[in-house]
Amino acid sequence: MQERYEPAVVEPAAQRDWDSRGAFAVAEDPTRPKYYCLCMFPYPSGRLHMGHVRNYTIGDVLARYMRMQGYNVLQPMGWDAFGLPAENAAMANGVPPARWTYDNIAYMKKQLKSLGFGIDWSREVATCRPEYYRWNQWLFLRMLERGIAYRTTGVVNWDPVDQTVLANEQVIDGRGWRTGAIVEKREIPMYYLRITDHAQDLLDALDRLPGWPERVRLMQENWIGRSEGLEIEFEIEGAAEPLPIYTTRPDTLCGVTYMAVAAEHPLAQRAAEGNPDIQAFLAECQRTGVTEAALETMEKRGMPLGVHAIHPITGGRIPVWVANFVLMGYGTGAVMAVPAHDQRDWEFARRYGLRIHQVIQPADGSLAKLDEGAWVERGTLINSGQFDGLDFDEAFDAYAKLFEAQGRGRRRVNFRLRDWGISRQRYWGCPIPLIHCGACGVQPVPDDQLPVVLPEELVPDGSGNPLARHRAFLDCSCPKCGAPARRETDTMDTFVDSSWYFFRYACADNDRAMVDERARYWLPVDQYIGGIEHAILHLLYSRFWTRVMRELGLTDVAEPFTNLLTQGMVLNEIYYRKPAEGRVAYFNPADVDVQVDETGVRVGAVLRSDGAPVESGGIGTMSKSKNNGVDPQALVERYGADTARLFMMFAAPPEQSLEWSDEGVDGAFRFMKRLWKAVHQHVSAGPAPALDPAALDDGLRALRRQVHETIAKVTDDYGRRRTFNTAIAAVMELMNALGRAETAAPQARAVVQEALDSVVLLLAPVVPHACHALWRALGHEEPVVDARWPVADPAALQRQSVEVVVQVNGKLRGRVTVPVDADASAVQAAALADPNVQRYVEGRELRKFVYVPGKLANLVV
Repeated sequence: MQERYEPAVVEPAAQRDWDSRGAFAVAEDPTRPKYYCLCMFPYPSGRLHMGHVRNYTIGDVLARYMRMQGYNVLQPMGWDAFGLPAENAAMANGVPPARWTYDNIAYMKKQLKSLGFGIDWSREVATCRPEYYRWNQWLFLRMLERGIAYRTTGVVNWDPVDQTVLANEQVIDGRGWRTGAIVEKREIPMYYLRITDHAQDLLDALDRLPGWPERVRLMQENWIGRSEGLEIEFEIEGAAEPLPIYTTRPDTLCGVTYMAVAAEHPLAQRAAEGNPDIQAFLAECQRTGVTEAALETMEKRGMPLGVHAIHPITGGRIPVWVANFVLMGYGTGAVMAVPAHDQRDWEFARRYGLRIHQVIQPADGSLAKLDEGAWVERGTLINSGQFDGLDFDEAFDAYAKLFEAQGRGRRRVNFRLRDWGISRQRYWGCPIPLIHCGACGVQPVPDDQLPVVLPEELVPDGSGNPLARHRAFLDCSCPKCGAPARRETDTMDTFVDSSWYFFRYACADNDRAMVDERARYWLPVDQYIGGIEHAILHLLYSRFWTRVMRELGLTDVAEPFTNLLTQGMVLNEIYYRKPAEGRVAYFNPADVDVQVDETGVRVGAVLRSDGAPVESGGIGTMSKSKNNGVDPQALVERYGADTARLFMMFAAPPEQSLEWSDEGVDGAFRFMKRLWKAVHQHVSAGPAPALDPAALDDGLRALRRQVHETIAKVTDDYGRRRTFNTAIAAVMELMNALGRAETAAPQARAVVQEALDSVVLLLAPVVPHACHALWRALGHEEPVVDARWPVADPAALQRQSVEVVVQVNGKLRGRVTVPVDADASAVQAAALADPNVQRYVEGRELRKFVYVPGKLANLVV
């Protein structure tokens, strides 16, 4: 064993050994319990960041720990490789997205291997490979056959200069990110998946996911957004068709003072005929965002249409407005506005001088202060005629019965969730397998012609989808009549790719079926790990996709992920300079020197290159835009992968944010050197004798007890609590105890051997390279990766004595050591004999003695 800890030597040697033996390649084994540990696969952006390192280290620690527990562990890896960033990089660099993507995959795979993750690379998938997305296309066609997939018009962001659809993040202040043109809303044909058919099941099943964080379940519940309300029809003066609306607050019905409809609503379109002002406003609405988030933040504006609705209770005339905050694709495209009891309606009414009429009062009978804002709580109905005095539930029921009897309304359950639009009008994605024929209409591509292969040599220029100009892809024959036809040029939303990849890992080599029996062995995923930013869409779509696969008989799995861990962010200091003109410049913390005064208090920071001061922006998430990231590759090259892994697991519990610390990394490296030195000193003295527990003195028994207490604690921290930081802290405390112990005697060396064996096993999931070498140095033939997890010896945990806290009148006055089986009288005698306790009881009457066995004694004097 070499004397110095040199990760540049140790780590490649361990990795070569794992690779040569295929250590992490697994097969199905019905005789062993399986454990499928999966981290969300990365987008191949070019290089790993510290968030990746933390995420995959957490997964690797769990995978290695469960392997040592005897489980058949699967830990695969792949690449979420389609998407807009590749197109943007292609335009910036003048290369096809495919080349950029495959180059990045090669580099990032090398990085992952350097970090020592125990991945079964034989199962690797990349979603941009035809052998993968063929099955996207196959399942889409099965959905189309069953009516789960369908075609209808959808509203999108349209850049009139580039003649292309923009993602919401490509719209900046209402303009296209590339051209600066004012973005329009347009309706175009798109394909949707009926996720809403599963809304209730997706909601109900959240209660059957106890292994998910409550926060994530609540986020999904809110996104699905189940609500119970009434659909009510308002008659329109001079119109044959009524105006239906949906409300969850029918108790406020008599407070309606105006109606609002979307710009695309037929009422607005008819009113615009011959009215240039309304036409101009509708055109302006076409340039607003199409998301709920955009609607929340934009200025609420509208125009009266010169049309009136008739109130279904009072018979009064209600003005109908067109408003930019109403979306045609949500509900009926119309809302009833109650400004006294809805803040958005209140703000709109105040802006345009519309009536505000209170119909709900607080339970104490006071009037709401409507000059300050809407009163949105439930209460008692007033100013509502025959419904006065009713509470919310009573009013809901009364209005429902009335409108149902009249045939003008009904109870209805609504969901905020909308069907999933999967069409994307861009190039780098999975082609939608459809053909457009002038005679036969839209035709599915026959199964035997799948996959529809995306040409990989194209370079997008931002002016529309290059597939629409690529004749070799576009031109084809109709599969029904044989006439010339054209392929669909839309590609699928990349969430399609990530909604089932965890199934494909089980049978990535099957070119005849989407999944096979191996998926039935491995699924569901036992532990899924990823960022909280994926809590809604990715996880929800994956749950939906699994349900569709179950309906098609492809799986028996009800939910894809049994347990979910959402790791926290990696944070670092932000430094910047803000010039008088131009953009803010950000500087990496590694290039900044922090200045402190003589007391050590921080007083400023300067850039090393010029010595000029920089401002601190506090602690923030590591990001390219803030230039405060730390390069994992540089960290590995300087300290080794094990030090990086140790710091990541020790600095914070996995669910919490981790604040980067160079000092913390140095501390982790010092511990690694100390561990290496301890093993080297021990093995240099020769083989240790066999352990004889009966021959140990009190000191060695105490040391051995700490070894086994540490085993028990680390096992619980890894397996149940998932608090890896406290597990590592316990091992460090044990190493401190070993450093203080006298280890020359033969049985002392035997205890040290057992302790170091245990330390190496306990740390093997976290720092696997060093433990690979140390385990061999300690005399074991079997690789540590195949070793079994240590089990605490109950006999070693037994204590001969115990320390008892002594209180006098409830205040701590001393500690005494007594035999474990000492009775109350013996403990009382020991307490009264303690010199410090005697100072507080001397000359005073002992009225009561209370003893909590093994913990606390209280003298009442």
